[in-house]
Amino acid sequence: MKIINELQLAKELIRFPTVTPIDAGIMKFLEKKLKKLGFKTKILEFKEKGNAPVKNLYARLGSKSPNFCYAGHLDVVPAGNLRDWTVNPFKPTIKKGHLIGRGANDMKSSIAAFVSAISVFVEKNRRFNGSISLLITGDEEGVAINGTKKVVDYLKKKREKIDFCLVGEPTNPNKLGEMIKIGRRGSMNGRLTITGVQGHVAYPHRANNPSTALVRILKELKDIRFDKGTKDFQPTNLEITKININNTADNVIPGLAYASFNIRFNNMHTSNSIKKKINKILKKVCNKTKSKYKIDYSVSGEAFLTKPNSTTFMIQNVIKKVTKIKPKLSTTGGTSDARFIRKIAPCLEFGLVGKTMHKVDEAVSLTDLKKLSLIYSKVLKNYFK
Repeated sequence: MKIINELQLAKELIRFPTVTPIDAGIMKFLEKKLKKLGFKTKILEFKEKGNAPVKNLYARLGSKSPNFCYAGHLDVVPAGNLRDWTVNPFKPTIKKGHLIGRGANDMKSSIAAFVSAISVFVEKNRRFNGSISLLITGDEEGVAINGTKKVVDYLKKKREKIDFCLVGEPTNPNKLGEMIKIGRRGSMNGRLTITGVQGHVAYPHRANNPSTALVRILKELKDIRFDKGTKDFQPTNLEITKININNTADNVIPGLAYASFNIRFNNMHTSNSIKKKINKILKKVCNKTKSKYKIDYSVSGEAFLTKPNSTTFMIQNVIKKVTKIKPKLSTTGGTSDARFIRKIAPCLEFGLVGKTMHKVDEAVSLTDLKKLSLIYSKVLKNYFK
């Protein structure tokens, strides 16, 4: 069996312009690679009204337990202004010891590293006691409706058991080996509309300015001290992201005012408990100002924490041996697809250094790429001891 080179595969994957939700043939390409390693594969395409269809891939090598799963995404964010790049973002280029291209960091190189690690492991362990699986989506950078969430639902229906999942997101702030993610804060958006009465600014008694209620509400929301954080999580924070009144005249009191906010909350709260707290403020202020409100919430995910177990500590020790750094177990950062996978399996996240993800000239250190593949191969070796 031919060993797959992580750098070569990373280059091949970057060449596919897979800006969410475009597949461009990449799932079929990866499926072919995995079949050569002996995997049974299934491309899963999901559709939902109002959203583009998305292709995903689930592949499994072996039929025995335990089933060790690697999860990742092959979709990427748009390149932005091509003039700002020093290279074509979809023509992988090596410069000064780095591979440059869209997805090099987030997260095609990590997938390449794990597939390479599988080829190394299988070459040395033809009859290992268990299974290796991959859950790969094409909808992580977008709305995440037809991606991992639906793959997890599919696996539940098929009664496919995953015993542990490693998500290969770029988790390290500055150096490879610094950080493992064992949980994430929840995320919820709120879109608020305040309705008043439009009128002339010289006759305020004939109108009801909705911006008055909006300003008071936003101040009270920002003044909420949700918590002080926990030993595992940083404090919950609410950030105002948009304020809009859509008034083109200086002598008109508007009839409508809008605002949006995002809350990142730890596991001391649920989205429902936070909604209750916010709704109480909205009702109080709008009653006082005789305004009306409408609030629309959207929850990206609830807060979760995977309690460290023997596999967590094994992976931590492997990383330390390869990088000479003991990784911190962390819950910082944004959301990831681990929020869906944790419903069916304990999981953690470990991948590359995330300094250039989503940036112009996104890149990965060739040294880090090789080390990451080595880490992944040693993780497999230790997991199936």
